[in-house]
Order: sequence, then structure tokens, then C-alpha cells
Amino acid sequence: MATITETVAPTKMEVSEAPRAKSTLKVVLGTMNLGREGAPLVRVHDPAVSGAMLDTLQKHGHCEVDTARIYGFGSTEEHLAQLKWQDRGIAVGTKLTAKKVGPKEYSHKKDFLKPGLSESLKALGSEKVDTFYLHTPDHNTPYAETLEAVNELYKAGYFKKFGICNYAAWEVAQICELCNANGWKKPDIYQGAYSALQRNIETELFPCLRYYGISFYSFSPLAGGMLTDRYGRDTSKYEGGSRFDPNNARGFYRKLYWNEPTFAALDIIRPLAQKHGMTTTEAALRWTSHHSAMKGDKGDAVVIGSSSAEQLEGNLSNLEKGPLPEDLVQAFEEAWSLVKVNTATYFA
Repeated sequence: MATITETVAPTKMEVSEAPRAKSTLKVVLGTMNLGREGAPLVRVHDPAVSGAMLDTLQKHGHCEVDTARIYGFGSTEEHLAQLKWQDRGIAVGTKLTAKKVGPKEYSHKKDFLKPGLSESLKALGSEKVDTFYLHTPDHNTPYAETLEAVNELYKAGYFKKFGICNYAAWEVAQICELCNANGWKKPDIYQGAYSALQRNIETELFPCLRYYGISFYSFSPLAGGMLTDRYGRDTSKYEGGSRFDPNNARGFYRKLYWNEPTFAALDIIRPLAQKHGMTTTEAALRWTSHHSAMKGDKGDAVVIGSSSAEQLEGNLSNLEKGPLPEDLVQAFEEAWSLVKVNTATYFA
């Protein structure tokens, strides 16, 4: 295991020659729910189950996996190491938060950034990752200090691509200008929440990303599960540990989506989806593939989580299907007009 002060020598770890993907956008497997049993937000802890999910991902021509130091208090990265992701030809991206994770405190100061990435590499059982992200803005550390440290890690060979998550558009512009002025590694990827019910990034963030040549990776394309047929106004029972379980940390999604405008929007989408013989999930994923602001030729991707290979298979198949009928496209536009005034900000 290389230390964080060494330069990583080239290895044979490369992305596998997977079957050609049929979807218009790249698909990345999100792993927030994988890890040690009992860890926060973790629902899948059997390597056989998660291994089958990786097999399904690659069968559809995709090979990227997204994780983070914060997930499962570090156990998610360890779980991926158990799956021998390098041998599978998987490309892993991990993220470093600027918050407290269990008993550990993290920040994006230079002296914290290097040890933080080192912890991820050790947990993953690797000397490098495909992408290294700043998970959330650290407003207590000058961007220049963080970006210079990121550049040093990049030059040392610890990652190929640099990503940022949950930053405001003006912060993205400031970061890119600092990198350009100093010759530092500029962000390649921005990861943020985006769905048919959360589109406020389209006005300001997307033009900024396109201007600086940054790809967009969307997470929560099903709005935390609201863009499925599982929930309604009268839902009173929730699966333990689910995103809308009020007794679970993941229950914060209730604050985002559990309101009358959202249900009114679903009242528009669901009947038309049913009319065309599809689930709300299928309609939402096909909207993402063909009618959102995302573009495959810009390197954009969809990050989707799953609790089983069967669920992942269904979502991947839906992302491979064609554009929606025009009346359903218009239904999504009408639905957005109902919820946009209540939409949470996209940045932290």
C-alpha cells in the first residue's frame, strides 16, 4: 500500500472491456446503502447480493461505481474491497466530506485532505481511484488551499478525474477560474441531485458546467423514490430504513418531497404513465434519458442505487428504452410547474 506522500506507479487496473451500453447516458452504481450491517443507511451487507449487482451493471455495458468516505462510516468502501472491484474492471469514484463522520472530523484543509484520501484508499484496498470528489463545500477553508492540495494528489497519480458535489454555480465558476489561473487540475465532473421533480439546476448550474466543460452526474433521479408507485398521500407504513421512514436518518427526504404540490404533480404523471402501459419509475427514467438537460456526448451520467440485482436490472432496462410520448413529456412539464417554487436548493 503506497503512502499518500509517494507517487503511485502505473498499474494494470483499467476499466473492463464491457459490452457496449445501450442507454443514451452512462450509468453509475451508487453504493450509499452497501456496507456493514447496522451502519447508518446501510441496507445491503451480503457480498453475494452486491456482487450480483456489479455483474448486472457490467452486463449492461457500465463499469463505474460511486462511493464516499462518509457512507456506512467507512464500511461501504471496505465492502467494495471485499468484492475485489479491481479484478472486475470496475472504476471507482470516492468522495471526501468536510463534516464529522461518526467520531472522526474531516475538512478540506491541506493537512486533512491527504489523510482523508489515504483512508479511502486503504479501505478500498487500492493505490488509486478513478475519480476523487470533494463531497460538500468546506466554507471554513480557502478554495485555493484545497485546490492546490487536490492538484498535488492528482499529479502524484492517486486519481484520474477530479469531481465536486453540491456546490453553487458561482462556487463552481470560482473554483474553475482559480484552477485555470494557477495551472491546477480543474474539475471534470459535478455530481448533484436532479430529477423530473428537482430541476432548479437547469437555469444556472447547467450553463456554468457547459461553459467550463464539466460533465454532470445526477443522483436521486427518482426523487428519493417519489417517482415510483410506492407512495401516496395516504401512505402510513414505511419500510424500515427507507428514504421516507421518519425514524431513519434517510427520512430527510420527507422534508424535500412529502408535500401537497408533489402529490399533485404525481397525480398528473401517474395516470398518463399508466395509460401508456408503464410504471412511474419507467417514465421518470426515460424522461431523464431523453428529455432532461443531460447529454451523453457531454459525458453526463445517472447515478442509481439499488437493493438487489433484480431492481437494478429493471432500472437499467428502463434507461435503455426510447423517448416518451409527447403527452407524457408535457405532463412532466406541468408537474414541474407545480413543484418548482417548493424545490430545495441544489447546493449545500
